Amino acid sequence: MALPVTAATPAQAATSGTFAYVTNYVSNTVSVINAATNTVTTTIPVGSRPNWVAVTPDGTTAYTANFVSNDVTVINTATNTVTTTIPAGSRPNWVAVSPDGTTAYVTNSGSNTVSVINTATNTVTTTIPVSAAQGVAFNPDGTTAYVSGSNTVSVINTATNTVTTTIPVGSLPKGVAFTPDGTTAYTANLNSNNVSVINTATNTVTTTIPVGTLPYAVAVSPDGTTAYVTNNGSNNVSVINTATNTVTTTIPVGFSPEGVAFSPGGTRAYVTNYGSNTVSVIDTATATVTTTVTSSSNPIAVATARVPVVATATCPTGHVITGGGYQQSGGAVPPVQVTNRPAGNTWQILADNQNTNYTTVTPYAICTP
Repeated sequence: MALPVTAATPAQAATSGTFAYVTNYVSNTVSVINAATNTVTTTIPVGSRPNWVAVTPDGTTAYTANFVSNDVTVINTATNTVTTTIPAGSRPNWVAVSPDGTTAYVTNSGSNTVSVINTATNTVTTTIPVSAAQGVAFNPDGTTAYVSGSNTVSVINTATNTVTTTIPVGSLPKGVAFTPDGTTAYTANLNSNNVSVINTATNTVTTTIPVGTLPYAVAVSPDGTTAYVTNNGSNNVSVINTATNTVTTTIPVGFSPEGVAFSPGGTRAYVTNYGSNTVSVIDTATATVTTTVTSSSNPIAVATARVPVVATATCPTGHVITGGGYQQSGGAVPPVQVTNRPAGNTWQILADNQNTNYTTVTPYAICTP
């Protein structure tokens, strides 16, 4: 007879919420900021000189590209611990995760290549030669990736992992970002003090937008109406209206801003200030800095994610899992998004209310002797 059996030890209780992950270049760490309180909750040691960071779409895993140790650190966001380290190419610079979460691309600026990581096995499956390797971003459907180089953007077909064309842009493009509909991409051209606007259907530059001094990174808001560009040399952020491709305002931030990321809901933007050892938190409705979070030595990149509850219930030895579920406690809003799945001899729950902290979930496994 099938019986529901909870874990022999208490199931891992946790609360979901939004977090920002910040790479600290000189201290070789990642700071984890709780977006509900805008405080650093933990600091994770990673590889040498972590440059960029990306989080999987389900919020369970973060990847950092470590520039000097030539590897990638894999972080379990539920426990904020390092689970493995993946060798990459020479001088890994930027990292991006595909929309389906199955692949991570890492640009290797020292070898002008892209390492392709299978996120299920956390191994490099192939290496793609490019003309130069700086920033990288996937388009929303994951069929294409753009890699910025010396004065170009390489377009990669992700099905074949080959470069299909190269787009001339400004001088030394760094950050790349797509609009949510995938029709437009923006590149921040560090040495040209402008942003190239690319029509992704034709892979041509349609216009160029003047911004501040030494634009480094670019991020597009979740609703696609706005692009934020960090200006490393002028200590501010340019706000671009994507309908008109004009700068509507400029937001003062800390010294030498580099990374930028919107919160999943788009109500905030996080900007790393390399020279100030801080992160500026911007209210996107008012385009003003509402708080400043102290990070660690020389923060470069930031990625935000909703981190779900990850909890498991285990069947006794010799039993077979035939199903499972969860029980909610805490009296708060139940999770909106729940994934139930078998994982070995356990039943795993990923639960996310897509807001802030809400409750505790306890999974159970249906076990057949």
